[in-house]
Amino acid sequence: MPITDTAVAPDTPTAAATAPAVSPAGARMAPRAKLILLLLCGAQFIIALDFSILNVALPVLGRDLGMGQADLQWAVTAFALPSGGFLLLSGRIADLYGRRRLFLIGLGLFTAASVLTALAWSPAVFLAGRALQGLGAAVIVPTGMSLLTTTFAEGPQRERALGVSGTVLSMGFTIGMVLGGVMTDALGWRSTMGLLSVAGVAVLAAAPLLLTESRPPERPRIDVPGAVTVTGGLLSLIYALSTAAEQGFGRPDVLVTLIVGAGLLAAFVRVESRAEQPLVSLPMLRRRTVAWGNLAGLMTFAMMSAVIFLLTLYLQEVLRLSAFHTGLVFGVQGVVSAGAGLVAPKVIGRLGARRTLLTGLLLQAGFTAALLGLGTGTGMWLALTGVTLASLGHLWAIIAYGVTATSGVPDAEQGLATGLVTSSQQVGLTVGIPLLSAVASAHIAALRADGSGFAEATLGGIKLGLGLDAALVAVVALLVAAGLRTTRRR
Repeated sequence: MPITDTAVAPDTPTAAATAPAVSPAGARMAPRAKLILLLLCGAQFIIALDFSILNVALPVLGRDLGMGQADLQWAVTAFALPSGGFLLLSGRIADLYGRRRLFLIGLGLFTAASVLTALAWSPAVFLAGRALQGLGAAVIVPTGMSLLTTTFAEGPQRERALGVSGTVLSMGFTIGMVLGGVMTDALGWRSTMGLLSVAGVAVLAAAPLLLTESRPPERPRIDVPGAVTVTGGLLSLIYALSTAAEQGFGRPDVLVTLIVGAGLLAAFVRVESRAEQPLVSLPMLRRRTVAWGNLAGLMTFAMMSAVIFLLTLYLQEVLRLSAFHTGLVFGVQGVVSAGAGLVAPKVIGRLGARRTLLTGLLLQAGFTAALLGLGTGTGMWLALTGVTLASLGHLWAIIAYGVTATSGVPDAEQGLATGLVTSSQQVGLTVGIPLLSAVASAHIAALRADGSGFAEATLGGIKLGLGLDAALVAVVALLVAAGLRTTRRR
């Protein structure tokens, strides 16, 4: 049964024995296609929720499980490590064995891991559960995105679907902040993981009823050397950054893993240049829209997630707000983000994806820089305004980079293109918090050693992290502007 108003031939010989999900670009989206979009966005929403729902609960969680302040970012990093490190390999395995099948496996693993995390009785069990959640997310994200882009044809329908997906992703992140605060105050931090378990069961129950199997025309080979080098490289680099947040960059294991990680990623590039069926297509990355679009995506996700993390510490550790009131601050941000996501496709239609992307990055950088005016006694309203307007730019950048990085790519290569998009997203979410947390923590320790009070030192470290954040986004915006301008002239 086709799920659009106009049936077309299946896009691959091994697709399910139904017509593909949508009619040609511009055709009206049929009810079944809307349900599939709702389901896939629901899965993305849960993953985004998981990234943020614990943020405002971190101080309470830390006291409950006996985790120090420098250890708290491991609650995020333990999830982000496998979700970023195994993303490319999971996408290729899905191409080999079926995206629907892997999507369901990832959902099952994520849901079971959420139950384990909710019941955790020690830091070790808690972090193990978070790591398993991250592994489930590493399967859900690329398979879900591939199912979305093969469901909706390039053009208005895909832009609309990506717009909805980006909005839901941001809403999940910000709603998670609100729910985290409310539920932590009312029921304790464990209830947040219980919510994820229930949501996972709901999506897992509906998925087999709506999704049909999807895989490329030819089963690819698994690029084992590429998988080993990229996974090892990402895990090494993220471990180094996360450890540096606690002990500084001078520790031998930090320096060794930084060098090992960089070396493995360099080896990955060499392996991919020679592989017959690489995990990452280097010729694909030579497309300027793909390369610059993904760089922008990586940076906007990395730096915005770090802003949320740093502001959570500011609101609770410096201003001494409760988890509930901290959640309300981010709730306002969520409402504005939702509105920004809904209007983003219209903005892209008027300005074009390139200008929308640059506008979004510059707004994010500018309003992150405005947060340097935060103080120890006052600053809640500045924090609220700054993060809300920075998030508006962030949402525009998310949707525009997805459109930019997948435009003009043949259908046969959409899996590779969308794999890069999801990799940029997940790696960005993975590296942003540990990187700027390391910078902030090191500066806080230095200020404390010089005799500064707790609030003053914490604020100083947070401001250094925010300043670096804004500078990096601004620099990338300028680089992307130059790169995409060159593209237009060619």
